Amino acid sequence: MPEPALPLPPAAPRAAELLLRRLEWRVLRPLDGMLQGDYRTLLRGMGIDLADLREYQPHDDVRHIDWNVTARLGAPHVRVFTEDREMAAWFLLDLSASVDFGPPGHTKRDQMIGFVSVLSRLLTRRGNRVGAILHGGAHQRPVLPARSSREHVLRLLHSLMLHGGHEEKTPSGTTRLQPLLHMAHGVLRRRSAVFLVSDFMSEPGWERPLSLLARRHDVVAVRLLDPLELELPDIGLVWMRDPETGERLRVDTHDAGFRRRHARLTAEREEQLRGSLARAGVDTLELSTGDDLLESMLRFMSLRGLRARRPAMHLATLQ
Repeated sequence: MPEPALPLPPAAPRAAELLLRRLEWRVLRPLDGMLQGDYRTLLRGMGIDLADLREYQPHDDVRHIDWNVTARLGAPHVRVFTEDREMAAWFLLDLSASVDFGPPGHTKRDQMIGFVSVLSRLLTRRGNRVGAILHGGAHQRPVLPARSSREHVLRLLHSLMLHGGHEEKTPSGTTRLQPLLHMAHGVLRRRSAVFLVSDFMSEPGWERPLSLLARRHDVVAVRLLDPLELELPDIGLVWMRDPETGERLRVDTHDAGFRRRHARLTAEREEQLRGSLARAGVDTLELSTGDDLLESMLRFMSLRGLRARRPAMHLATLQ
């Protein structure tokens, strides 16, 4: 039996409706014109039931090659799955304190809200269902079941606009993404498109759960960031606060040596993070607080289009 729709909080029809209308006018309308309604690359539209095995064709996805059959028959063979055109999209949303970093009105949370709202409306307008799992913040219902209505998008948007609350942290005070990924393993029973939206300021240990999730689902990591996190400006003595732990530290940004050490550590973290996401086998889209949302959505569409063509091109170069 389908679950009954949850009532919208009283404030949602006002704040969420106004924001969604603004995004529909500023981002969705131009997207409709530029893409002429072609959103086929957003969702793979493929279930998990194995229907057949056949010999590899140039347009096939190499991830579906059955290597045991290939070795036995001496020619590449791929697994063919039954198609599910109502495949759901799920948003795994990191709402920890660090996503509130950034310029007023353009924080990482604001970028998350814009991206999730626009993508949700793109999908639900075509009958696709979207759901969400919320990690961090004061949410009585951390799981929003997949639905396809505009009201459901408003409910999701309202949840993202809420601030504060309890979240699971380590003793050091930093966020852990592992519980979010483990919850997704339990909630997502059928193959889905999954968008993990986070700044990835987390304790280590999330890499393997993400890799396991990507084996069954079509996963995109949407990384939130702010330019000040990557390059420290020379602005003299400043107080800096860790948004996760609340720890405050006074630093001298005039110190060239300090800025160099910060740049080195930042570069090392960037290399490690991008390597971890690549090894997990997920697409990655970076959303900066300084990015224009329309341009970000076009970049996302391009990423999905290239991803759909890349496997065939890659195998062709090996033959």
